Amino acid sequence: MRLQGKVALVTGAASGFGAGIAERFAAEGAKVAVVDINGDGARAKAAEIGGLAVACDLTKGAEVDRAVAETLADFGRLDIVVNNAGWTHRNKPLLEVTEDEFDRIYAINVKAIYWMTRATTPILRDGGGGSVINIGSTAGLRPRPGLTWYNGSKGFVNLVSKSMAVELAPMKIRVNCVAPVLGQTGLTEDFIGGAMTPERLQGFLNTIPLGRMSKASDIAAACVYLASDEAEFITGVVLPVDGGRTI
Repeated sequence: MRLQGKVALVTGAASGFGAGIAERFAAEGAKVAVVDINGDGARAKAAEIGGLAVACDLTKGAEVDRAVAETLADFGRLDIVVNNAGWTHRNKPLLEVTEDEFDRIYAINVKAIYWMTRATTPILRDGGGGSVINIGSTAGLRPRPGLTWYNGSKGFVNLVSKSMAVELAPMKIRVNCVAPVLGQTGLTEDFIGGAMTPERLQGFLNTIPLGRMSKASDIAAACVYLASDEAEFITGVVLPVDGGRTI
């Protein structure tokens, strides 16, 4: 039990990578707040893992404050924050992305981290420290055409994780970033710009040396390590979980 006695808040935890992270954290002994705009999904996942469900629109500061307060009220402490919630525009030329699409991407991928950091940093500091894990992307390390504005949002996540690590280190708060390659989630077809045909899948897999997409379990395993005491001297790392895609 590598996270025994710890309390974790995971955003976007009703499905996809976030659900995998929440499941693995609970299996490793953590108490988990399952935070998601999909309240029904959050409740289902929390019931499955014995966690706390919190419905929350992460783009609104007051809702983030409430989600953190509910977590504290239920669990009494906070040790780990995983900023996993994310969104993308459909793969298409950058000039075709609408202002509404652009604003939604940056509200979820960027500003939500701002709100969560403001809400949780004092708590982690006053509790003697903790671990923050931001879910970035290989798109912010090796961008490809068709996802320019999304790529930029994940470049922010990758870089801000390093800056947060430096600034929060005196508070004993470690900040790291996990950068997955494409996985099978609800956003997969948006990322690739259409249905996942065998030909399209193979074309993408040809760019990954280990020959497959990422799985939620891959991302969860990386997060468990970074959140655990085994990584107590690791901060400011952007860890690609990508089968060699960014080499």
